[in-house]
Amino acid sequence: MGAVGGGAVNLFKGVYNSPRGRRFPAGFDAIRREAPKIGGSFAVWGGLFSAFDCTLVALRHKEDPWNPILSGALTGGVLQVRYGFSSAARSAAFGGLLLGLIEGVSIMLNRMTAPLPEQSVSLDTLPETSTSGSKVENVSDIKPGGSQPASTDTTSRPETGDIWGSAFGAFRQHKGRANAK
Repeated sequence: MGAVGGGAVNLFKGVYNSPRGRRFPAGFDAIRREAPKIGGSFAVWGGLFSAFDCTLVALRHKEDPWNPILSGALTGGVLQVRYGFSSAARSAAFGGLLLGLIEGVSIMLNRMTAPLPEQSVSLDTLPETSTSGSKVENVSDIKPGGSQPASTDTTSRPETGDIWGSAFGAFRQHKGRANAK
């Protein structure tokens, strides 16, 4: 991320500030000249952020969005402390705000793309009759795959209902007739 972003910014600066006929070579020279500075800054920022994040996880015994937000604030503050307290405070506030926005967008995207939870059926809302019209005597008579009563007598009614009932219904009927003989 640092190499791509820093390379693009420095290429633009080099091309913009160079005379005609020398724009692209000067842009690539700017990338070559500034790459170690950007890479070093990105490495220091990433190292401090990771150190603060791991320390907060160890201290708080939690892995939640507050850890990266606080880590961003601490990293921004520590990197600016040599310029004074007010500069460190502004940088810490900006780092916390930036990481808060990143975490907020991440949580929002996770909630938008996550599958919906399955609806659980309450015993109070179960119908008194099944879809085949027969009366349900007991809640335990309802099969998990459908709303038909589960009965041991497979010869008295045809297998209908969900996909498994229609796919394996012939086998059940045949097995029921064989047991009845």
